[in-house]
Amino acid sequence: MEERDWAAAACQGDETAFYYLVSSQKRKLYGIAFSYLRNESDALDAVQETVCKAWLKCRQLKEPDAFIPWLIRILIHVCIDEQKRRKRTLPLTALTLPSSGEMVSVHKLDLEIALERLKPKYRHVLTLKYYQDMTLTEIARILDRPEGTVKTWLHKGLKQLRGQMTWGGEVYYG
Repeated sequence: MEERDWAAAACQGDETAFYYLVSSQKRKLYGIAFSYLRNESDALDAVQETVCKAWLKCRQLKEPDAFIPWLIRILIHVCIDEQKRRKRTLPLTALTLPSSGEMVSVHKLDLEIALERLKPKYRHVLTLKYYQDMTLTEIARILDRPEGTVKTWLHKGLKQLRGQMTWGGEVYYG
């Protein structure tokens, strides 16, 4: 059975098909959530919430071919909601360090701070392109925007990111 057939069955209420589709995308979903939230438990919670929302709304999906981009779009919105919740509870300067105990370079932290300063549309495109290695066509489908718009957002996002960074890779705070 093809992905299209699995999606059509899932949208008709087939739990096995839904499980198969979600399971086939679990690494990608977790990777996207982690790139947004930078915390393992928050990323897992976001994926779980996404799967629950998708299951509840799956029958309303008009185009089963768009199941995977639709699922990723839900995940992105869940991650954005979590980021908004964090901003209400944590000051902007509090950056969470990875809980895995890995060493983080100052340049990586500067890049993450610079990414947080970008407009969300640019940040989404850059995150999906460079953290998830998606093509512009895939990103356009996920964000439900024309490919030309996604290319423009990528270009403008990179330009703004370069403007915030100095030659050495450090954020200019001036």
